[in-house]
Amino acid sequence: MKTIAFIPIDNRSVCYELPKQIVKLDSQYKLLLPDRDLLGNLTKNADIDSIFNWLENLNNIDIVIISLDTIAYGGLISSRRSNDSFEKIKQRIDNLSSILKKLNAKVYAFSSIMRISNNNINEEEKEYWNLYGTKIFEYSYNLHKSEVENKTFNSEYNIPEYILNDYLRTRERNFKINKYYIELKKEGLFDTLVFSKDDCAKYGFNVKEAELLQTYTKEEKNIFIKTGADEIPLTLLSRAINSEKHIKIAPVYTIFQSINEISKYEDIPVKTSVESQIELAGGVVSSVDKCDMVLIINNFEKEQGELVMDINVPLFSGEFSLPDKPYFIADILNANGSDNNFVNCFLTKNNLKNFYGYAGWNTTGNTLGSSLSSALTYFNAKIPDKSEFIKLQIIRFLDDWAYQANIRKEIRDDTKNLTNNVIKEKMKQYEKILCEKFSMENLKFKYSFPWNRFFEIEITVI
Repeated sequence: MKTIAFIPIDNRSVCYELPKQIVKLDSQYKLLLPDRDLLGNLTKNADIDSIFNWLENLNNIDIVIISLDTIAYGGLISSRRSNDSFEKIKQRIDNLSSILKKLNAKVYAFSSIMRISNNNINEEEKEYWNLYGTKIFEYSYNLHKSEVENKTFNSEYNIPEYILNDYLRTRERNFKINKYYIELKKEGLFDTLVFSKDDCAKYGFNVKEAELLQTYTKEEKNIFIKTGADEIPLTLLSRAINSEKHIKIAPVYTIFQSINEISKYEDIPVKTSVESQIELAGGVVSSVDKCDMVLIINNFEKEQGELVMDINVPLFSGEFSLPDKPYFIADILNANGSDNNFVNCFLTKNNLKNFYGYAGWNTTGNTLGSSLSSALTYFNAKIPDKSEFIKLQIIRFLDDWAYQANIRKEIRDDTKNLTNNVIKEKMKQYEKILCEKFSMENLKFKYSFPWNRFFEIEITVI
């Protein structure tokens, strides 16, 4: 048995519980995580010192998968809010480096390239974002665009100088930290290092920084710059487990003519996103006739839907046949939530023998990374745990399909009458459909909102 130490981005279910659910699919691996209350959330930073203490007391670890943002800043959200100096953060990373060297394990690490949200919502940003978020986005977008097009930049955006300076200082600090990680990679600390681009547009400081990091690392092996964030630790988990297996995966799209469209919150075509996620997960892109597994992608025609923002696009309206080979599904018609037509069509199919998983949550990258991780892990397991696999699939359908694509909108419009009993009652019809589909009896479910917002729900199978 190999033991994996896993330090997530924060304590959300997709970051903390989902990796545990995936590793349960293969009894050859054991996953260790710090206590959940040590990790950051929407309003609290991670307890970095306690996480260091946890890491120092581990023994016989084969693999370490680590969100560097957790150690450097206290979490992904904290990386945008923290006012700590470069020197203070570098000291934390040097401390981490010393601990990792003593562990003598393979280290798979990732760090985010600080995002720029195109809105005035400061829930995950510094306080001033509620007044100047959109203006800062436009400033960033147009400054970078003017540089690329060699045009004059109009800098009048009515952003107070002290706010813009604070924002730019934070970006510069984070960028310097990312450059420092490259030095550590060259010294051999990391086996694989990923820089993630979260919430991207065509232009912006984050896009420019990604291009610069790409230039700095073009001669280095196993350094990747990928669009996404929350799924990257899961993809690295898959890489750690499956990279030597060279599993050949054939992408098959429901709308092939649209594979070069760009998803929301991403800056690369769907085809590129799919193939780069396969590569990072330890798979090999292949054709259907030569592949080991088929990845069915339910993609969009021209514009990706966004159920959170009430951007509705045409649902799946065709027909698809399930392959005779092992297959799994990435449902990316919407940026957050399943395509009802596609799921309903899938649920009428009888070919569960070759089914290796479904995902349809949040961004295209989130969906792809999590579906790849679970499918490859289950496929490669010498003694796969079918019961745990079915539980995982039921949770994903209840979350991505039942809640995100249907129930979320219902309860969002009626918050005055929202209780846990309301959620449980609304979920019953979906529980019944899925338990019958997967031939599972006597399962009980628990629902909660760990961050006290509608964006994510946590589903526990009891």
